[in-house]
Amino acid sequence: MDAGQRKNLGRNDPCHCGSGKKYKQCHLAADEAAAREARAKAAASLEAATAAPEGSKAAAPVAPRHPTRQPWKGGNTTARGFQKVSATRKVGGGG
Repeated sequence: MDAGQRKNLGRNDPCHCGSGKKYKQCHLAADEAAAREARAKAAASLEAATAAPEGSKAAAPVAPRHPTRQPWKGGNTTARGFQKVSATRKVGGGG
């Protein structure tokens, strides 16, 4: 069975092997284990391809933190802080 058919196969659908059982009771665990193995293998190959040479001990580049506009978090010198609002409260309706 290819990935396109498995993608449309629901947990409660009949299994693709023809056993008459639900997919979740028959082949779901085996198919998920195979997918997990494939993901681990792909991640390992990607990691091996992007790994630094063995002799170098360069640290991985770290992205700078995004500057915050939140005065309560500190470090922002242009923040005015919290101001008290002195406008009257509009209550009621009418006309």
